[in-house]
Amino acid sequence: MRREGAALYRTHRGALVDYASNIVGDRAQAEDVVQEAWLRLDNATRRRPVADPLRYLYRIVRNLALDMVRRTRFEQGLMGLDIDAVADVLPDEQPGQEAHLIASDELSAMLAALRELPERTRIAFEMHRLGGYKLKEIAAHLGVSIGLAHALIAEAIAHCSERRSRRQ
Repeated sequence: MRREGAALYRTHRGALVDYASNIVGDRAQAEDVVQEAWLRLDNATRRRPVADPLRYLYRIVRNLALDMVRRTRFEQGLMGLDIDAVADVLPDEQPGQEAHLIASDELSAMLAALRELPERTRIAFEMHRLGGYKLKEIAAHLGVSIGLAHALIAEAIAHCSERRSRRQ
């Protein structure tokens, strides 16, 4: 099929370019469409025989040309956008007042839950979650075993989770 396909391409190239040009409205773009169509036909015929290669080639040219027209219209639509109008409908990057109030309320509840903890448990939690300390460092600071440091942090997390679930 390779030789036959090349002969088919050479014989019908002008007509295919004219056909694509009528769709896309630009001869240079039509040339690109026909070349891409030829590559796709060549690739397709390598995998399986095509009953009517010329008809298939015209179909590929038509589909590629229509895709190009759609893409061009879309891109032109993007270029013609009023940036200020788009900016008006985009969400603000800053959280709204409601989100700010909810976050503030949750933070207050979390701080209240932490104040309810025994001092050693609270310190272990704050060192781990807020300070980024490792269990070994927390254990050394508090003078406890690593296992106990882990248990203190787990206790604090469970306490805060319980308080949060009660609020909801």
